[in-house]
Amino acid sequence: MQGLSKIVFRSFSDKRKYSRMSTYIKPELPKYLTETYWWAYVHPNAVWVFERQWLVNAILWGNFNHLRDTALSEFTSSGKILQVACVYGNFTEKLAQQVDTQSEIHVVDVADVQLENLRKKVNDFSNVKLHQQDSNAMTFEDGSFDNVILFFLLHEQPEYARQLSIQEAVRVCKPGGKVVFIDYHKPYAYNPFRYIMYPVLKYLEPFALDLWQKDLETWIPEVSSIQKELYFGGLYQKVVITK
Repeated sequence: MQGLSKIVFRSFSDKRKYSRMSTYIKPELPKYLTETYWWAYVHPNAVWVFERQWLVNAILWGNFNHLRDTALSEFTSSGKILQVACVYGNFTEKLAQQVDTQSEIHVVDVADVQLENLRKKVNDFSNVKLHQQDSNAMTFEDGSFDNVILFFLLHEQPEYARQLSIQEAVRVCKPGGKVVFIDYHKPYAYNPFRYIMYPVLKYLEPFALDLWQKDLETWIPEVSSIQKELYFGGLYQKVVITK
């Protein structure tokens, strides 16, 4: 597997750091994280800065709760759910509260600091399991999950990584299951945030403008169905595919 460092083993009984992490082969941090998003997700102070519910909501112009809830509305039955990448704010906690105790929530992320932060937030939920994996090359078997969610991950990745993440999300989803994407979208021309967000994304989140230039469906492999909804004047989108 490309970009892998030495083998590291952690069990669910390891209480010192990742109390619910499965055995894994530790991946290296991808360049788009270390070179472009180091300030938001990798730097030791990133969590201290960004793990504030009010700040996450402000970054999304007051839309965090609505976007979180519209994503979670897709998961109404019990099952095995995969969340690809940790999320600042209370997304995972709300997901864990919504599903029944028979459901499993698995979360993958490549960064130690993000997994440690999430571990603290979900410590009271025994059905949440954490895995240190790269979204471009997950080690799960095909069709391992009933549903998969990617919440504001794709805009942070260059096109090659974005396509691989989507392919992997579809691969590990069971036939008939859902893969849900929440992310940026090109706003309507009349939306004033179109002109505010363009320079913000250009200088702080340069890969996000790909989602203004191309439909997210461009990178989705052949599936049974695709549904798309836009929010906040087109600035945000939810795409739900059924495999």
